[in-house]
Amino acid sequence: MMVGNWISYIKQRMAELHTKISGRVRVFVYGTLKPGEINYQRYCTNQVVEAQKATTLGQLFALPMGYPAMTMGKELVHGYLLSFAEPLIIHVLDDLEGYQPSRRMSENLYNRQEVEVYNLQGLSWGWAWIYMMNPERVQQLGGIHLVDGCWSSPRTKVRGL
Repeated sequence: MMVGNWISYIKQRMAELHTKISGRVRVFVYGTLKPGEINYQRYCTNQVVEAQKATTLGQLFALPMGYPAMTMGKELVHGYLLSFAEPLIIHVLDDLEGYQPSRRMSENLYNRQEVEVYNLQGLSWGWAWIYMMNPERVQQLGGIHLVDGCWSSPRTKVRGL
């Protein structure tokens, strides 16, 4: 196993251990899984125990298909920290995001990783799962950089969410 893969494996196991201890799965969302967006209604409404506005570091892009992608980076990205009581929700979200842990990162649409999440005052809330896209894939799909770190679907912009 390569060093990078080994580190990812260790981080994933640590996050899974945190889930077992706390009983909750924490996911940072920045797109269609945010409250008010289409996939929140489909996947989160009756599953989320707590939803808090939050930030993390990365680079956010709007994709022509109508949803965003995030890559590693040093810019502030705005979203929500969702806490789920049911640990198996992570497998449902993996399917939604086109992620399979057994595949190579380049074969997944998004890759589940762990990032540090902050409240709106910049204080750390610890670590949470996030789904990120490889920069090469963002470029192939024609991603447009969102400098303000915020994404909303056209539907929620019209409704003022």
